[in-house]
Amino acid sequence: MYKVKEADWEKFRKKIDFWQENYLRRLNKEYIDILKQDKAASEIFWTLEEKIKKDKKSVELMVIMRRSIMLDIILELIRDNVIEFKDIDEFSDDLKDTVQQILDYKNNI
Repeated sequence: MYKVKEADWEKFRKKIDFWQENYLRRLNKEYIDILKQDKAASEIFWTLEEKIKKDKKSVELMVIMRRSIMLDIILELIRDNVIEFKDIDEFSDDLKDTVQQILDYKNNI
């Protein structure tokens, strides 16, 4: 089982804000695209409301800052397409290997 290294924790704490901002920037563009649709105002409103409600669940995950669940957070971020595997290149080989093993396992289920 992977034990969080101090260096990985520090890198995670530095990167999480950047990852979150990039993700929110991408979501904002998606919201703008919804608002620009040529549909009834009520349909646009409810579509946007539903998307924001769904997206908030993913965004809330990123705010949790506990060392004990860092690996789970990274896996969720990758699963939700907030980050890619290449975004953890600077982390330890142990962390990258563990993430890759879990992703491979989940993809083979």
